[in-house]
Amino acid sequence: MLRVHFTAGDLARTRIADGPDQLWEILLSVQQLGEQRPDPVLRGGDAPHGRQALRAMAPLMPPRGYFPDFLTPVASLGAGLEEGIDAVLSTPRRRLRAELARMAEDTVLPSWTRRIADGEPQVLHGLGRALRHHHTTALVPAWRQISERVQGDRRRRVLAQCAGGTEAMLRTFGNGLSWQPPYLVADYPIDRELRLEGRGLVLVPSYFCRGMPVTLADPDLPPVLVYPAQAHRSPNDTLPGNDLGLLLGHTRAAVLRTLVEESTTTELARRAGVSVSSASEHAGVLRGAGLVTSTQHGNRVRHSLTALGAALLDSNPA
Repeated sequence: MLRVHFTAGDLARTRIADGPDQLWEILLSVQQLGEQRPDPVLRGGDAPHGRQALRAMAPLMPPRGYFPDFLTPVASLGAGLEEGIDAVLSTPRRRLRAELARMAEDTVLPSWTRRIADGEPQVLHGLGRALRHHHTTALVPAWRQISERVQGDRRRRVLAQCAGGTEAMLRTFGNGLSWQPPYLVADYPIDRELRLEGRGLVLVPSYFCRGMPVTLADPDLPPVLVYPAQAHRSPNDTLPGNDLGLLLGHTRAAVLRTLVEESTTTELARRAGVSVSSASEHAGVLRGAGLVTSTQHGNRVRHSLTALGAALLDSNPA
């Protein structure tokens, strides 16, 4: 079991990554190719022209157990493939040695990995070429499918966070990942405590992550938790584990739904069945969450949905 310890400051600094992280997807897809039933989209990675790159990476990315943190640098989050590979190749030699020595405690590594530990440029650049080649042959043909799943999952989490705060977003997880304040508890192969200590957490939805989440082994690195992105849901599906009324409160959800048509505060109160003062209060809370915009017209205030509010209603129809 993994327990991630949150403080109030950590909740304020927790976010969802902007999209799929290419180095995490490379690593996790290589791990899948070492299993009996890899995802069907990985046909290119197991083709003859992709096997050489796979042989160069697979010893460092075993399907089970420890793998070096330097393969998935935090600097790659939100950056492009080349920036991520540059970060891998720029890993300090002392860290290369320490992480590969740790891996060698439980895994028999090929002799050439010693040259990586020594920071030999030729071998490091060979690793960079293997990362690029696997990305090109195995991931690029399926990148649209990978990105759609990850972005769909991210959209639901962000909507929940905008509407109800970080704790509401953390409650949207399931399948081995649960919010038990002040801990995020995950199924994990070992017992581990990850203390954020004000640094916050970056949650990274991943197409190739299976079963349980993955985090960096070094607790001193910026905290990252990679989790399986849920498959695409249609616009008629609700946020995972939530009804809009449970997320916002039933009255506030009703107020939001009435704003599919722009309304004055008085009209909003009448349509939602609440008092004018209550309608004004609810509109103010929704405005603060970025779901509603309000503009003054003479002595009246008119309220309408923002794009985020409309998207939330699209994913949670009445």
